[in-house]
Order: sequence, then C-alpha cells, then structure tokens
Amino acid sequence: MLAFAISQERSILTINRDDFIRLHRRDSNHFGIIVCTNNRNWEQFAGRIDEAVTAEEPLQGKLIRVVCPVT
Repeated sequence: MLAFAISQERSILTINRDDFIRLHRRDSNHFGIIVCTNNRNWEQFAGRIDEAVTAEEPLQGKLIRVVCPVT
C-alpha cells in the first residue's frame, strides 16, 4: 500500500499505527503518513485529522500522529 501511495505521490491515512510507524522509521522517503487512533466520533475524528495535516503541510517525509482525545 505504501509503495502504491508513493508511486501516486499520495499520503497514507491509517489506523494501522504499528506497521506504518515501522515503515516510516525504515524509510521516510514518502509523501506523508498519518496514523490515527480509532475514534468513532467521525466529525471529531475528521476535524482532528484536518487540524494536524494543515499544521504540518507539506507532508512529504513526515509521520503525523492523530490521537483520540481522552474523555
């Protein structure tokens, strides 16, 4: 999946945090990896992702972590 995203010059958004953090540590030559904790409040989830991505643009070579707020 990461190889395909790189070939398309796209970022990855995933809740598969462990594997993609490991891939980033192995090679940061990608167009951005956004790893998230699972959050079923979709509106809040989308807002947190948008905030994190906007604050970090451009995404190339970056690993961005978006975590569900503690309630």
